[in-house]
Amino acid sequence: MSVSDRIRVKNVRLLSDNHYTLKSTTFEWRRNDGAWQTQHRESYDRGNGATLLPYNLKRRTVVLVRQFRYPAYVNGYDDLLIETAAGLLDDASPEARIRAEAEEETGYRLHEVRKVFEAFTSPGAVTEKLHFFVAEYEPAMRVGDGGAGRRWRRHRRRRRGDRGP
Repeated sequence: MSVSDRIRVKNVRLLSDNHYTLKSTTFEWRRNDGAWQTQHRESYDRGNGATLLPYNLKRRTVVLVRQFRYPAYVNGYDDLLIETAAGLLDDASPEARIRAEAEEETGYRLHEVRKVFEAFTSPGAVTEKLHFFVAEYEPAMRVGDGGAGRRWRRHRRRRRGDRGP
């Protein structure tokens, strides 16, 4: 029996579509004992995305960005977050989107990007599936400062105890 055989959607109500889409759904779920149980859930749809970790094995570094994230702030985090370059797909393929985002956010034009996996980020409430990529970078691949007019800062991370240039 597939999941589609175990669910009957009864009502979907749009709660908000200001920036992304928030819906309230009432559905019936068939439990393992065969009984149908009515449930209510809210789901937040912001589209699917891609993220990439640029690395340099010789230098033992990765390139990260620092960004302000309002949801983290209202949850008590009073600093910029350190993140991998990422963005929503916006109808592009995951690889095409992440190449553009990596250049925009980090300033590096990467050659070979490799998809390592995909996962749902917070499947209890968010519909987003994130495509995860890695790519090797060299200093010569840098074509800009990154940030694209936003408040991003490139942030190179070394492993603790490493020495480097």
